[in-house]
Amino acid sequence: MSATRRITRDRIEIATFQVQVVSGPDAPVSIESGASDVTVGTAPGQTVRLSDACVSRHHCAIRVVDEGLVCEDLGSTNGTFIAGRRVSRAMIAPGDLITIGETMLSVELLGEMASEPLSTGDRFGRVLGRSVAMRRVFALLERVAASEATILLEGETGTGKSVLARWLHHEGPRADRPLVAVNCAALSETLVESELFGHERGAFTDAKTARLGLFEAADGGTLFLDEVGLLSRSTQAKLLTAIEEGVIRRLGGTREIKVDVKLIAASNRPLRELVASGAFREDLFHRLNLLALTLPPLRERAGDILPLARHLLARIAAHHRRKDLAITPLGEARLQAQPWRGNVRELAHVIESAVIFGGGAPLEFSSLGDPPPAGPRAWRNPAWRVPATGFSLEAMTDELIADVLREEEGNVSATARRLGVTRDFLRYRLEGSKPGEEPKA
Repeated sequence: MSATRRITRDRIEIATFQVQVVSGPDAPVSIESGASDVTVGTAPGQTVRLSDACVSRHHCAIRVVDEGLVCEDLGSTNGTFIAGRRVSRAMIAPGDLITIGETMLSVELLGEMASEPLSTGDRFGRVLGRSVAMRRVFALLERVAASEATILLEGETGTGKSVLARWLHHEGPRADRPLVAVNCAALSETLVESELFGHERGAFTDAKTARLGLFEAADGGTLFLDEVGLLSRSTQAKLLTAIEEGVIRRLGGTREIKVDVKLIAASNRPLRELVASGAFREDLFHRLNLLALTLPPLRERAGDILPLARHLLARIAAHHRRKDLAITPLGEARLQAQPWRGNVRELAHVIESAVIFGGGAPLEFSSLGDPPPAGPRAWRNPAWRVPATGFSLEAMTDELIADVLREEEGNVSATARRLGVTRDFLRYRLEGSKPGEEPKA
């Protein structure tokens, strides 16, 4: 079990931590985390809001992960530094100071744990997941499904945002009303406002008749805006008005039209990053971010790969009228060895291709190539690159332990088995105690 979290059947406990402004214009300020992450910047709504002119509006985030505390830069202008080294994402060791602009921060784990619910189920609608990461998401979905508030779904392409949006509608109070979905990435800038808000006759050259927009089509029901981060700034302003005031105006029209719509938005890029770059309005972001959920990528929930593969195989095989198809042990090993950059969507495409072209034989997924040989010596993080300044063996060992621990969802015994080390040695690396001693407080 990780020192920063404890997991029971229906709850997860996450270590709380304290962020203190050691020096800078806002010193001394101290904030205690009430959740698994803390954001730092000058914008309204930041957990640690600073007045330092050299700090970006959305500068960095400090998060609890299985192996401790991590600091992640959010695309800041002047960068985030730990121990004098600029970082994009790095673990925070005891005693490390974080420098942003003219401000210096210290971070310390506290003895208390914050508790969050876990779903006892392994699915929400058609979305399947047994991992802790997905059960956290399901617990939130079960609580917000009945809400009339706007919901924001974030996560990489292929993680299931559109499927979840449809089930949020079907599980909510508007299930018997229209669900209208639109992918903003598929609309040109010249068409998007007409699609969303409609137009009057003569509004532009080809507007020979008046047309309802998607807001009016979804009146009384749900409107799902996929890839909302791609909307232009002018369209964002009209969207904000529609959300806040419940009225729209067709292109070429002067009449305000009342609409009653529950909005679900999705983005494959964190909207906070788009706000920091100036591509997305901050006021609209805060309006959409009331109920926000981030879907984890498949590579961060490796334990879900095979259950998902079997579930998808059953559905796809039935659709293509193929019976008694199974995945061989070698096929399972190949599936588990993939990085799945396209997430669940890519997994589904690989399985469907194997069903169509496999000729009814047991599925081995030979096109994926052979998995690496079993055993800790074969393990290698493909993202590692040794920098010109060198890379310490200590740091490499810690990164190896952290990645395997993440894949095993904080299970120390399973991690030790995969690495071929004892639990005592792993506790020594994780907690700073010597083998045979009690962990340090």
